[in-house]
Amino acid sequence: MATTNDLKNGLVLNIDNQLWQVLEFQHVKPGKGPAFVRTKMKNVISGKIIDKTFNAGTKVETANVDRRDMQYLYNDGTDYVFMDAKDYDQVNIPPSLVGDAANYMLENQDLQISFHDGTPLSVELPASVELTITHTEPGLQGDRSTGGSKPATLETGHEIAVPLFLEEGTKVKVDTRTGDYLGRVK
Repeated sequence: MATTNDLKNGLVLNIDNQLWQVLEFQHVKPGKGPAFVRTKMKNVISGKIIDKTFNAGTKVETANVDRRDMQYLYNDGTDYVFMDAKDYDQVNIPPSLVGDAANYMLENQDLQISFHDGTPLSVELPASVELTITHTEPGLQGDRSTGGSKPATLETGHEIAVPLFLEEGTKVKVDTRTGDYLGRVK
């Protein structure tokens, strides 16, 4: 158990037998009346986001979440297979749980997976990854870095917008949270 004063981003709470991850929180002390804590939380299983307000000092139940370093091995056609870096145990995770992370995962890539009582909850990628462009239209003479953008297909099969001057075979850095192009990798 913890109090609302102990809340922080990323903390997982057990509210009404459902797991909720704190995305944002704000302690509010109005000029008149008691203090309270305003939170934005995401349901770990369904992904639903809600706003919830707690009175300051209210006790909340925290969930025991274990974050493990794992390595993505392969997609077996139905599930994604990951291996624990410490004991080499393999875990199959369905695509619904992997979500958009699949757009940026390469075989043998290291990442973190959150577990609650042995059940996988979420796949957490690093903030950015380096991927190679496998297909894009050629740029035209006069294209500059400050020009527009064009679609490019990455080695994972995901498509992002890149500057006009980039060509196939170029390694680029991509933000895994937004899918934005961050720059070329030398």
